[in-house]
Amino acid sequence: MSVSRIKSMVIVALLLVNAFFLGIIIIDTYADAQNERQALQNVCSVLRSNGIAINPENIKDSEVLSTMRTAREVESEAIIAEALLGQVEMSDQSVIYLYENTEKGTAEFYSGGDFYIQLHEGVIPNSDGSVATVREILRNMKLETTAATVIVETEAETVAVLGTYRGTSVFNCTIDFVFSGGNLKTVKGRYLTGIEPVLDGADLSNVSTALLEFLAVVKRGDIRCYEIRSVEAGYMHDVVGSFGEGIITPVWLLTTDSGRYVVDSATGEVRTI
Repeated sequence: MSVSRIKSMVIVALLLVNAFFLGIIIIDTYADAQNERQALQNVCSVLRSNGIAINPENIKDSEVLSTMRTAREVESEAIIAEALLGQVEMSDQSVIYLYENTEKGTAEFYSGGDFYIQLHEGVIPNSDGSVATVREILRNMKLETTAATVIVETEAETVAVLGTYRGTSVFNCTIDFVFSGGNLKTVKGRYLTGIEPVLDGADLSNVSTALLEFLAVVKRGDIRCYEIRSVEAGYMHDVVGSFGEGIITPVWLLTTDSGRYVVDSATGEVRTI
């Protein structure tokens, strides 16, 4: 038998072995997915038996999310300020950084990531519509957000955007753009910077576990709930240091008939937002 023939047989054998093990992996993955779906169906049945309506189709799938930390980045603050005010003068007022352009307005950034920008009359007109104006500003700010929500009031219009990290919502990081008299008046909200993973942090919990933790709170009487309308994975941002250090924790957001709640993957705590 020739050497080339032997090599061909060896290659075929290796391919068959790889195919065999790949088949086992695929079968195991499919079985795990089936088990998870069945577990979720069982939990939904438990919720219904306790008077809470829920449709499993309203539960959004999610990739694995992990705990991360944030730190204050002055460079990012400057980009946000200059996107609206142009060239600015910055002054350090302890934990508050003030950016000012005497002709356009001021921007204040606080240690926890919150900021407030006040614009002079006519600096940014609303000529192209509030949503289009906000989208252009966000591009200049280099911020990642979801689609805008418009809130119309009697004398003003607010365009609210929800912050995201790599496409995943951070449920308590919003930015409000307030328009009045045909001009942008104020911009206020919270941003995330200096993000890095936490090696010993929690990963996103199983959605079935989160639902059972929420049920336990309802049964204690702390929350009234008769229907869970949607379930979505995302993050919550909490400030933990006086100089802007924060933690981003993976959570499940439950939108119900009585409000919106998050189940913390690290602690199992249920919070209202």
